[in-house]
Amino acid sequence: MAHMTHPKTGKKLVATITSLAALSVALTGCMTTPSVNASGNYKNPIGKAPVTANPTAYSDALVCLGSYARSHRLASPRLAVGRISDYTGRASLDGGREITQGASLMAMTALAKAGARQVERFDTSVGELELKYANNKLITDDAVANPTRPADYRKIMAGQVAGSDFFIVGGITELNNNIRSSGVDAYAGETKDTGLKGMAYGRTLVMNVALDLRLVDTRTLEVVDVISYQKQIVGKEVKAGVFDVLNGNIFDISGGQGALEPMQLAVRAMIERATLEFMANLYGAPGPEVCLDPQNDFLYNDTLGATGGLTPAYDNLETNNAGTRADPNRWQNVAAGEPRHPVSADGDSRY
Repeated sequence: MAHMTHPKTGKKLVATITSLAALSVALTGCMTTPSVNASGNYKNPIGKAPVTANPTAYSDALVCLGSYARSHRLASPRLAVGRISDYTGRASLDGGREITQGASLMAMTALAKAGARQVERFDTSVGELELKYANNKLITDDAVANPTRPADYRKIMAGQVAGSDFFIVGGITELNNNIRSSGVDAYAGETKDTGLKGMAYGRTLVMNVALDLRLVDTRTLEVVDVISYQKQIVGKEVKAGVFDVLNGNIFDISGGQGALEPMQLAVRAMIERATLEFMANLYGAPGPEVCLDPQNDFLYNDTLGATGGLTPAYDNLETNNAGTRADPNRWQNVAAGEPRHPVSADGDSRY
């Protein structure tokens, strides 16, 4: 049996297919590959904010405590950091973990700010591999290794690896998404369909994250210090909009603003607070008063700063110290060839 098509329906179908074909050709013309620019890229990424330090409210106290210990010749025991894991088990809608998996690294940085002596126990893969190579007489410490001539191999000496006195372990144990929330919604407008209408709403959300850490004696495995902290996190959102019909034209305008306190920065703040208490106990510091006394100026140290701590390789701390590492413009203008000699806010030449 022959298939019959209505003349008018057939014309509309042909017109639709023709329009879609023309649209696809036009889109194909818009999707041409862009040309490569002078930097070798199709497009340069946006954003040129400099790299800055990432301190918390306790970073200055850590640096002060480390400087206080050194000025009073208080020796730091050797510390190591083990696993500080995420025990909340919370995953985001995108499939990733909601809580940082790098809490152990944050603890190492916090210890460095406090001037603690550290030994690596978190990732020993490179050290173990080199020890294996040295044991097989495959590694040399000559300045330039030459495969055509024999070289003196690295010796393995008994007791060459420093041991730890204490280590820190623990985990992130709580993540409560909605401790308290509040908000308001408002909608007002004229009753007729084309009348002016407006809406506005605001939201506030409070959540928290908690941490449990312990300090363990390496030799006896005795837990000598335990600390548990929590920090609340606040988020806010405000939005407003207007809808109107003027002279047959529709206008729908809205805008808003939202902000959520960084959750991972809250984790760093808790770790720094816990590290501060651990180190104050190990140093025997009387308390925060050592940093609050105006006669004590412990907030500046050549080797301790907001970015961590360093052991100088050369005697150049006047120009390459912990303070210059925190300067966001220290290397920023090198590519542009602009000379710059950074100074601190008070003109201190040590920066």
